[in-house]
Order: sequence, then structure tokens, then C-alpha cells
Amino acid sequence: MNPVTLLPFIVLIGAMFLMTRSAKKKQAAAAQMRNEMQPGTGVRTIGGMYATVKELHDDTVLLEVAPGVHAIYAKNAIGAVLDDAEYNRIVHGDDEIDGAVVPDDVSSLTEHVEADTDADTDADDADDAKIDLGKKAEADDVEPKDAKADEKSEGKADGEADAK
Repeated sequence: MNPVTLLPFIVLIGAMFLMTRSAKKKQAAAAQMRNEMQPGTGVRTIGGMYATVKELHDDTVLLEVAPGVHAIYAKNAIGAVLDDAEYNRIVHGDDEIDGAVVPDDVSSLTEHVEADTDADTDADDADDAKIDLGKKAEADDVEPKDAKADEKSEGKADGEADAK
């Protein structure tokens, strides 16, 4: 056989190998994450439910969904193991966020702009004068109504076409 004819098959097999290799790496990382679970660890299930691990078994996990409410899940149903700070922030609403906090309203974002606008009113007035959003006078850009009526009455009635 000619090596050129085998080239597409070799490329296809190589691509399949690379895809399965990356999928196996993801599966191994997920399995390691699930094996790191300890009782008392906060987790998120693949359905999006947050819970605390109570007991670990071979293929199952006992989760405490709410105080006194327990549910048994398969280990494969655990989507993420969360660290304590993230779990407390999400579930209990602890706001220990480092960095800037987003305000609840827009007023705090515009306070410094209002102070600057008082000093720059002269410059703003000049900018406003440059922008003309009003309509021009009708006499400037509209031809008289009598001229339009004359164009219509050139032998055609309303609704007639120029078809010949």
C-alpha cells in the first residue's frame, strides 16, 4: 500500500488516542477528588445540591442535606468537593470576600461623577450646544404639498402601477 493512503487513517487513530487520553485524565482527577472526601467536608452534587458528608462507604456517601436530614448518594454523584471557606460562603452566607465589594445600588458609582459635573458645567454647556437633535424646519427640507399632488395626477390613479 501507498503510505499516502494510510496517512488519513494514522491521523484519525492519533486524534482518537489523544481524546481518550484527556478523558481518562479527567476521570482520574474526579476519582481522586472523590477519594479525598472526609466526614464533615462540604460537597456539591452533580444536581447542584450542597451538603455535608457524614459517612463514607465503598460506593455510596451519606450526606446531610439539612440539619437532621440525611440522604444516601452514589460517590459518582459528587460533582465537587469544596473547601470550608467556599462551602460556608455559599451555604451559610458568610461574606469573607477579599477585594472590592459590588454595591447594591448605582448611587455609589455615580457620586464622584456628580462632584465633577458641578465644576465642569461650562464645558458641558459647550458640548450640549454642539449637538442638535431637534427637527429642522419643515420649509427647509420638505417640498410643498402642491408639488406632490401634481406628481400624483400625471395620469395615474392611486394604486395603479407602471406595468406595460
